[in-house]
Formats: sequence, C-alpha cells, structure tokens
Amino acid sequence: MTVLPITIWGEPVLHRRAAEVDVFDDDLRTLIADMFETNEAANGVGLAAPQVGVGKRLFVYKYDNDDGAPTSAALVNPVLTLSKVSGAVPDPDEEEEGCLSFPGEQYPLKRAEWARVDAVDGFGEPITFEATGWFARVLQHEFDHLDGKLYVNKLMDRYSRKAMKQAKKNGWGVPGLTWMPGVDPDPFGH
Repeated sequence: MTVLPITIWGEPVLHRRAAEVDVFDDDLRTLIADMFETNEAANGVGLAAPQVGVGKRLFVYKYDNDDGAPTSAALVNPVLTLSKVSGAVPDPDEEEEGCLSFPGEQYPLKRAEWARVDAVDGFGEPITFEATGWFARVLQHEFDHLDGKLYVNKLMDRYSRKAMKQAKKNGWGVPGLTWMPGVDPDPFGH
C-alpha cells in the first residue's frame, strides 16, 4: 500500500463531477487500499478519490458508529438519500467541519441528520446502510467530493468569505498543490 498526496482546493479534479466506476479490477482495489492507507496517515475520517487526484466516484471512510454500519468501507458509485437539512444557522461549536483538501481550516455547516447509502464495494458487491448524526455528515462530506463540491462551496456567506480569504492567504486556488500525509505537518494538529 502507498500513501498518496492529497490535492488542495483549486486542483481541477476537485471541482468537477467524478466519473462512474465501471471496471472492478485489481487496479481499483489497489487504489482503494492506497486510499485507506492515505486516510489513516492523514488522520482522516473519510477520503474521496478526487482528493488523491482520481476522478472516479468512490470514497473510503473509517468511523466508529452506533448505526450498525461497517466501521470502515469503500463505497463505489454511491447514491445518498438524505433527510431534510434544517434552515437554521449552523452552530459554530457543534457543526464545524474540516477537509483534507482545504487543510487546517474549519467552518460550520448545516447537514442532514440522516443518510442512507446505496453503493457497491471494490468487487461490485452491494452495500446499503443508514447513518445518523456525525456519521451521516461524514458520508455527505465525502459524497459531495464526487460531485465536484467541497464543504466550503456550501457555507453561508459570512463563513464562505472567511474561507475564500484564507484560501487566498494560503495561495490555494491553483492547480498542482498537494500535501503529503506522514511527511508534511498534520494541518489539523493530530
């Protein structure tokens, strides 16, 4: 297994819809293994293929949950069904998210409290489960990457302005920027 560099906001693959996976072979399963290794090295809870420069509809997660779902899985070609997202202002103490592709920054965002995922694994076998709370948030966050969206694209105006100001300060928004888990300092201080 190999730890892969993580792309940073501005890399084109992060900002376009990923392609369906249609070949389930050893190359796909190697990518999945590398993504699990990268997620672990980055102290992440989830990692989508576009975050490692691959425009395919798949993500991995590792998250202990009380929903009866696997604590880790690779979800290929996932479809999410969500409960309604509250129109309330997000709580900055309880609903703050971070992203490995917007490293070191965290902003509050409202998400659905419930999600159902229908996907397949790296062998094409079906996976279906429901998630609530933070686990549902993790799934939504990673799924958004497959549609070319980062959580900062969904922030309310005042947080969006802060995020874009920080991106400019960090020199992000251009292709070719990455960071290497296990080599570069952990942007979230784990």
